[in-house]
Amino acid sequence: MARGSLKQYWKKRDFKVTAEPRGTVAKAATKKKSEVPFARFTVQKHDASRLHFDLRLEIDGVYKSWAVPKGPSLDPADKRLAVEVEDHPLDYGTFEGTIPDGQYGGGTVQLWDQGVFAALGDPLEGLRKGELKFATMGKRMKGGWVLVRLHPRRGERSGKPNWLLIKERDKEVRTGKAADIASIDKSVKTGRKMQQIASDASSPVWNSNRADAKDPVGKKAAKKPAKTKAVEKAAKKKTARKKPAKRKAA
Repeated sequence: MARGSLKQYWKKRDFKVTAEPRGTVAKAATKKKSEVPFARFTVQKHDASRLHFDLRLEIDGVYKSWAVPKGPSLDPADKRLAVEVEDHPLDYGTFEGTIPDGQYGGGTVQLWDQGVFAALGDPLEGLRKGELKFATMGKRMKGGWVLVRLHPRRGERSGKPNWLLIKERDKEVRTGKAADIASIDKSVKTGRKMQQIASDASSPVWNSNRADAKDPVGKKAAKKPAKTKAVEKAAKKKTARKKPAKRKAA
């Protein structure tokens, strides 16, 4: 399997404008056969065009990443869709803050979970075969999990594949409301809710822009940054106050 790559991550961002880390592919740590290969994992709750959870596993020098619309569940009966996305650099995994509206990935980002995980077997082989088993030691995701790659449907466009994120049956299994950990709205980093992060002026801001074919280096966005909804609302109020009142006809 090919070495972890950040080409797609770099392609979607203009680093002359965005403060997101460019990152590099880190060297994979060498482990003795007797050692359990623990690595980092993180989950970021991301309120972009749609609310979802970004699961990231440190594999082959990058964060292999999946967008999980409904978030993880501790109930094995809940098979959660996980859409594979581009690899991310390791220094991306601790970010919590906001990305302005109109920018690539615009919205609020909460560090929802973090910890270490151990792949059960060779993780690269698991990714290649389409079945990656791993155990997490996080604050919310605990115990065994499996990512299972789905076969594309007939006529479906080729691209990043869809997977299912499923909880393995172990002592960490829960059912009912106790299994619904995705309903927890609290950062493991700051204790803040999504709304608090969004409204906090001190929250880190990533001014991220995705380059496209017509604007390959994001020059349009660099010349005229996208306004946030709050700025646009304030501008409208200011304009309304400046308009003189209409005189009644005599």
